[in-house]
Amino acid sequence: MVKIGDRTRRVIARDKKVFLTTTREVYPFVADHGNGDFVYDFEGNKFLDFSSFISVYNLGVNGTPEIRKAVIEQAGKLMHSAFTDYYAELPVEFAENLLKLMPSGFGKMFLSNSGTEANEAAIKFSKLFTDRQYLMAFYNAFHGRSTGSLALTASKTVQREHFGPFSDTVHVPYAYCYRCPLKQTYPDCGFACIDYIKKYPLSKEVSGKEIAAFVFEPIQGEGGYVVPPMDYFKEIKKLADDYGMLLIDDEVQAGYMRTGKFLALDNFGIKADIYTMAKAVGGGMPLGVTVTSTSLGDIPSGSHATTFGGNLVSIAAANASIKYILSNKQKISREVVQKGALMMKRLVQMKEDYEIIGDVRGIGLMIGVELVKDKKSKVPAVKEREGILNNLFQSGMLVLPAGESSIRLIPPLTISYENLEKGMDLFESAIAKASKRNGMPR
Repeated sequence: MVKIGDRTRRVIARDKKVFLTTTREVYPFVADHGNGDFVYDFEGNKFLDFSSFISVYNLGVNGTPEIRKAVIEQAGKLMHSAFTDYYAELPVEFAENLLKLMPSGFGKMFLSNSGTEANEAAIKFSKLFTDRQYLMAFYNAFHGRSTGSLALTASKTVQREHFGPFSDTVHVPYAYCYRCPLKQTYPDCGFACIDYIKKYPLSKEVSGKEIAAFVFEPIQGEGGYVVPPMDYFKEIKKLADDYGMLLIDDEVQAGYMRTGKFLALDNFGIKADIYTMAKAVGGGMPLGVTVTSTSLGDIPSGSHATTFGGNLVSIAAANASIKYILSNKQKISREVVQKGALMMKRLVQMKEDYEIIGDVRGIGLMIGVELVKDKKSKVPAVKEREGILNNLFQSGMLVLPAGESSIRLIPPLTISYENLEKGMDLFESAIAKASKRNGMPR
């Protein structure tokens, strides 16, 4: 069992005095150091990482030795190059390497510092390219917390209240089939959620010809790790094409081999017009990337820029990371699929065995487990989830919540099979204890 002492409590108390509240979770984890599949807290407790530190450490805790070496070497040469005003070779090399993994026809990008900045850039670019002012996004989506990307976000009211008014965004239902907002059942519904878009917002609220872009996550992340049917985005693309809307694919959490493919959207058989990435793309350092189709052209000089985008230390980490991906892509892809299948097999059986598990969904190593009071009512098991998170923490395993009552399971892509099985054993033990504690049938 994990032991939390006065040293940790003092750090947390000091933290609360100097920082505004963000979204820290229920357990008192104070990070100190880590490597590979494990991380250690301030007092030496060892944790198995099933969070990838919010999908950043895709290649293991603290990145690979090559990433760390690249950071150290670059910091000794030059850290900041004012890349949007002066030139530097390293960001160019990184961009060339990244484009090798993008779909054909993509050749222009913008570098920033985070996912929300990458999405802000995509919003601005889509308006420039189309000369239109509106955007369309999904309910349950999360695209960031700065005001432009927050206009797209519609996951929880607490994320938006007091911050409006927002830019002109029309929100529509996502294919959240476990909790269909239209009370339909797939595939019998024939994608009623897409018919709804045509019948209501596009005929009663705003003309589709005024919408610059339809912005989406291929798998909704913060909203609960919601995976739509495999043909869903083909229908969304048809809708966008009918009205001349661009498609902006937010790959901030789902991309970078997390699903076994470099881009999660590749699983659904379509291409977007603009892609955004962050989190894992920086190899552990802050980096946002916005990639546009060459067919869209360029933007006017001075219409968008940043001070720290293309920071050389961040780019050194990102370039070392992308080189690792390029050299090991087939192996990573194969193992992500295999590991994901092993996890899903265990979780599907748990779903059969435990009343608290309402739904299991995911692709590759991006898996969500939705907890409910019981399978018939589907009432979200919010407090029960808190207990499970705490139990896992006390057992030496880090996981994160998503949505109202889901848990995301996102270990590093490089996790060993032994540690993967260990994590699943710990997870099932926590589920069993929660079920017994709350009097739920197994």
